[in-house]
Amino acid sequence: MNILVTGGAGFIGSHLIDRLIELGHTIVCLDDLSLGKEANIAHHVLNPQFKFYQMDVLQKNQLETVFKTSVFDVVFHMVANSDIQKGSVDLEIDLNRTFLTTFTILQMMKQYQVKQFVFASSSAIYGEHSCQLTENLGPLFPISYYGAAKLASEAYIAAFQANYGIQSWIFRFPNVIGERTTHGVIFDFIKKLTNNNQELEILGNGKQQKPYLYVKDLVDGILFGWQQSKEVLNYFNLGVDSVTSVTKIAELVVQEMGLHHVQFCYTGGDRGWVGDVPFFDYDLSKINQLGWKAKRSSDDAVRLAIRAELDYRKHL
Repeated sequence: MNILVTGGAGFIGSHLIDRLIELGHTIVCLDDLSLGKEANIAHHVLNPQFKFYQMDVLQKNQLETVFKTSVFDVVFHMVANSDIQKGSVDLEIDLNRTFLTTFTILQMMKQYQVKQFVFASSSAIYGEHSCQLTENLGPLFPISYYGAAKLASEAYIAAFQANYGIQSWIFRFPNVIGERTTHGVIFDFIKKLTNNNQELEILGNGKQQKPYLYVKDLVDGILFGWQQSKEVLNYFNLGVDSVTSVTKIAELVVQEMGLHHVQFCYTGGDRGWVGDVPFFDYDLSKINQLGWKAKRSSDDAVRLAIRAELDYRKHL
């Protein structure tokens, strides 16, 4: 198949491209490299089945050129502001990078009659709930601009599907970790401990706990759902049936760095920042019943991600 991957040089997008190329697909990758890195896709550059364009998908003239020169069977849309905390400082970044990028791609798909759309959504759409998060839970009131922009994107995807027959797959990600990440709790802890191996500042009370999904498991889940679920509008939670606390992550980072007697200093409160959801519990029965389950536990994913980041830093 001829596939467009937006945000393809990013953390998740580049792992997705690796798998799609392994499966024999022809890939066009778009990325403005604001978060993505050319190094993430450098091993595909000489592959005749791969083409990379450095561009902002909001630049419609450039984007239209790509759609004119390629006939796409499906678009995997990975572009977003993935730094949720940054969205509370820059109030336009999620409007532009998370929502308007989605709307612009959908417009182009309508114009050029591309009939399949796979979307990277998020647990952030749910907001805060004490119950288990099922796909049909509502009402939904996100507490971050990122979550609000992802929820608005889902609504527009549903409308485009109904009006123009674009078959769609929406995958709601948990915290995704692994090789090539650019930010997040593991990244921050390693950076802090590299600068000061005696003391580690931990945002909140350290009791925040969430499911952490290894990026390769995530990609498996996306492709499995895309291949196996054939509704006109498909939507799934993707995750792992275990959780890891922030303090546990700190302990694992200290262990993997070979440090001793590190003092943990908590900033206090039940969350790391405004807009952070300190706890959520995914119901994964829908994707499990389809036949997919993550191979690695949350703790295993955290340890793998720590090792990957430390290995990367050795080669800087």
